[in-house]
Amino acid sequence: MSAFGNQDVKIIGGSPAIVQLREFARRVAAGDAKVLLTGESGVGKDVVARYIHSQSANGSRPFVAVNCAGLSETLLESELFGHCKGSFTGAYRDKVGRLQLAHRGTIFLDELGEMSLRMQALLLRFLENGEIQPVGGEHVITSVKVRVIAATNRDLPALVREGTFREDLLYRIKVVHIEVPPLRERLEDVPLLVNDIITRTGRAITFTDEAMALLRSYSWPGNVREVVNVIEQASWLATENRIDARDLPASIGRSVPQAASDSPPAERGRQVADDLYDALSSGEVSFWDAVHKRFLMRDLTRHDVREVVSRGLTEAGGNYRAVLPLLGIAADDYKKFLNFLAAHDCAVDYKQFRSRRSNGASSNSRS
Repeated sequence: MSAFGNQDVKIIGGSPAIVQLREFARRVAAGDAKVLLTGESGVGKDVVARYIHSQSANGSRPFVAVNCAGLSETLLESELFGHCKGSFTGAYRDKVGRLQLAHRGTIFLDELGEMSLRMQALLLRFLENGEIQPVGGEHVITSVKVRVIAATNRDLPALVREGTFREDLLYRIKVVHIEVPPLRERLEDVPLLVNDIITRTGRAITFTDEAMALLRSYSWPGNVREVVNVIEQASWLATENRIDARDLPASIGRSVPQAASDSPPAERGRQVADDLYDALSSGEVSFWDAVHKRFLMRDLTRHDVREVVSRGLTEAGGNYRAVLPLLGIAADDYKKFLNFLAAHDCAVDYKQFRSRRSNGASSNSRS
């Protein structure tokens, strides 16, 4: 949870796209309409949410952030609505939920597209009446007034068509829609972002013209989050206060092809899963470093993890144990792997993959 008073939350950039976004966000902040922020992972949707809150009349009130992808359904319900003592194992005392803590302030629901249908129904009910009923509670305990800002990198209309996201919730949450542009569409903002990151590191460093030219020509598939990672890494590893091109990661000189950059979000999602699975199955990386760690850091979504596991199950014919070596997981980590998938609602039903293999075998035997 984060609480902000009248702090100077900034949306960094001077490009036309960011100037327009900043002005629109300032106008939106004047009211209390629900806001849906969309855009690729790492573009800074959380910063836009904090900016809207800080510019609002309730800017001195709490700003409470919840990552919907980082919690299982049961834990997410408890986090949002609270719980009563004894309502489940480990509930040793009453707990106030995040929605109640955000009263008269802002609740930021990050990764909304990862929320289960049941949780979507509970959220919709809250949005309609503002009432809080904690887990294990028999009655509504309070009514909360809070501004809701949600964010997702998923295509919600497509999820509605697939039946995995409620259409009525989409209409309820999407009163104001803000699309945060990817960094590759506003590369002129890179120097400003770099300077801001350097200021926050507290180090007196500069970049040579050659290094800055590379930073400005790179396509930044990880968006602003990747910029932060690269600049912080370069600033702390550099032996001098002046960073040259050779001090930057080798990948900066190998920009993502434009065709890949312009592909739609769903296609990029599949590409992420394909690239991850190829790296895992070839032994280049391990699941715990390339998937588990990135998921906890919110670089990957629950959908991304399921896609990677699904590719492994396809190859292994639905056998979870046979998936382990394909994902770079030691045999001793079998239970740890399953526990991670269950805790974060990333498990995939193995039966469908076994039927595919049996169907394929039947077809081969008939041919």
